[in-house]
Amino acid sequence: MPKRVDHEERRRQIAEAVVRIAASRGLHAASMREVAAEAGVSLRLVQYYFHTKEELLKGVLAHLGRQITERVTRSVAAMGEPMTPRTFLYGALTALIPTDDQSRRIMLAYQAHYTLTLTEPELAAEGLTYANGLLDFVAGHIRQAQEAGEVAADEDPRQAAAITLALVTGLQSSVLAGQYDGRTATELLTSHLDRLMGGPGQQVI
Repeated sequence: MPKRVDHEERRRQIAEAVVRIAASRGLHAASMREVAAEAGVSLRLVQYYFHTKEELLKGVLAHLGRQITERVTRSVAAMGEPMTPRTFLYGALTALIPTDDQSRRIMLAYQAHYTLTLTEPELAAEGLTYANGLLDFVAGHIRQAQEAGEVAADEDPRQAAAITLALVTGLQSSVLAGQYDGRTATELLTSHLDRLMGGPGQQVI
């Protein structure tokens, strides 16, 4: 009997090849032919799953989004119980700092996608959808923390979320550039969250 092809696994294989290229050489180097060579498959197979480079890059962004979600889920689970808005945010946001080879590769590839959108704006919509979704997600949990008395009542949750995510983005770049290591960046993010939420175990009046 002919071997059954796992199409989702094929897509992941090709997407991971793009991630490796993006992390080492940038997405400008990710031609369909280069991707095929990196994935160890034929050019025709890459074109079968992704008809254009734009379609390929959108698929890779979705793949990165799933990987980031998995990291956040594991990090939040590791926080243990009781799970409060504060501990949830700590777990979720510290997971966005590149602290190991996998997270470094993911963040390099994601930033490479962002850089490419500066010269190819037709690719920007997908990235903005992810970024706006993350902003809504963080703002929602800051609002929950505020209702629980962990964030000052006069704090604007969406503005606080935007500032926090700007810090996360800056720390990601600083780690990737070698200015900070992952541990130092995580400590800086933790310090910001402590100020926003009054410090571990404290209630904001």
